[in-house]
Amino acid sequence: MTIEIDQGSGFCFGVTRAIGKAEEELAKEERLYCLGDIVHNGKECDRLQQMGLVTINHEQLRDIHDAKVLLRAHGEPPSTYALARERSINLIDATCPVVLHLQERIKKAYEGTRGKGQGAREQIVIFGKNGHAEVLGLVGQTEETAIIIESAEEVSKLDFSRDICLYSQTTMPLDEFRGIVEYIKQHISPDATFTYYDTICRQVANRMPNIRNFALRHDAVLFVCGKKSSNGRVLFNECKKANPRSYMIDTASEIDVRWLQGCESIGICGATSTPKWLMEECKIRVEQLLGRHE
Repeated sequence: MTIEIDQGSGFCFGVTRAIGKAEEELAKEERLYCLGDIVHNGKECDRLQQMGLVTINHEQLRDIHDAKVLLRAHGEPPSTYALARERSINLIDATCPVVLHLQERIKKAYEGTRGKGQGAREQIVIFGKNGHAEVLGLVGQTEETAIIIESAEEVSKLDFSRDICLYSQTTMPLDEFRGIVEYIKQHISPDATFTYYDTICRQVANRMPNIRNFALRHDAVLFVCGKKSSNGRVLFNECKKANPRSYMIDTASEIDVRWLQGCESIGICGATSTPKWLMEECKIRVEQLLGRHE
């Protein structure tokens, strides 16, 4: 039997950078606050908590003064920066550069629209998950006026008689974004303009076909992912479609030996929020269950 860990799985650049900044600060400080889970993986959060990382929410941020607070890769709206200035908080900004660039583009577009006053025709639309941390940061660039659509089914709520400017959360499915673009092109009024920007991170988008091919190569697949990861759910569903014998697990202890029966090849992969060390632990657990590891 072969057991393969997918080399394309694991932290994306933005998450790796944020964790690196946290570790760098914790090497100098006994405690560092982080606004929200630094990554949607409970085991990695536990590891960093043991090093001194304290996760807080936005309400708790209001009670902090003269302290260091890490902003994770997802990014934050302008209101968070304003509050930090009021509270003399030193922000360690680990916003992913891809997300930061997208925030700047949306802000510039909104400021151009706002300058036209109440008669502005343009609708700024964001294809993304309502309530997702990244989307909250993006909508915040427009003073909460951007329209969020979560799927192709929601596109019909747009006003096709007005101009539309479309962006996407960086981790959304590329195929679905393209489908939305085509739908708007077909329905937009001849008197309105439609502009769109493919702002999906290719490091994340390319994982979809890669994970599909990886799943097809193995008899069974163990997909290691935190329960909070939306990116993980999307990738796991792709795994499951390619290989029905795909199982989502949070930790190595969840592996059921019955899943491995009759397998000659087992694949272990994960989300952009899954640490490599956790996939390694799962491989060791598989070897133990099969009597191949002391």
